[in-house]
Amino acid sequence: MTGTDPMLRALAHPLRLRMLTLMWPGPMSAAELARELNVSHALASQHLRRLDAVGLVELAEERTHRGGRERRYRTIHGSPLSDQHDGTPLLAETLAHTLRERATRRIPGSEGVTVDAELWVDPRTWQKTRQRLAELGAELHQAARPAHTPGTIAVGITMMAFPVHDSEPQEP
Repeated sequence: MTGTDPMLRALAHPLRLRMLTLMWPGPMSAAELARELNVSHALASQHLRRLDAVGLVELAEERTHRGGRERRYRTIHGSPLSDQHDGTPLLAETLAHTLRERATRRIPGSEGVTVDAELWVDPRTWQKTRQRLAELGAELHQAARPAHTPGTIAVGITMMAFPVHDSEPQEP
């Protein structure tokens, strides 16, 4: 991964992606993240520092907690994943890992949506669909609440949609 954009490298770790998702609706400390993700405080702190170093999170508040100082961070809103082009295979692998993990936690018999396709559409249809997918992702992010908020349910969404090279050369 030498020469890979530091932000892309930070995004290309499943635990850091989950941390960003958890901090989207509100700030969390390394200790809170460690509890939620069932990892050590040291590991959560290490990953949080990496996210902070590349500007994906920001310090939201510092408060006194149990006689010490607790630093709580929040995800900087925006969609850096959508803007990554050169690292698509790296991100795809990370997203695939995240999807596999989330799929094991799916509630049996629960409703969901599964789509897999490689389709040929006109450019206008693609642009309209891409915009709608981005809007749906933004809508879910705007509705997000902190983990375990009463009256909420946990949902998983993993989405990548992009133009691909034609796998077969066109005949003249």
